Amino acid sequence: MSSFSNELTEAQIERLAILSEELGEVQQCIGKIFRHGYDSSNPTLDSNRNNRDDLERELGDIQAAMYLLVRAEDVNIVNVHDRSNKKQSERWRWTHHQEGIAS
Repeated sequence: MSSFSNELTEAQIERLAILSEELGEVQQCIGKIFRHGYDSSNPTLDSNRNNRDDLERELGDIQAAMYLLVRAEDVNIVNVHDRSNKKQSERWRWTHHQEGIAS
């Protein structure tokens, strides 16, 4: 019986774990926005931050995690940008309500 290896280093696993954690936190923010709106905030916290603020913070954390992968050469930033440009040029043809902003 052979043993399986994904051939990832501990550092690569850690970087992917960081990205995965940040993606989960963005999903949580989106869920709160769906339920309560952008401008709602947690009434049990002594904070002026609302759900929009939390989403912006978490999106920034995703961007930081992404650049960690880029700096470590796990992914190629040119390929990421090329895909982003291609996605934007498709004009989001499967959306229904994004006229004027998704071009």
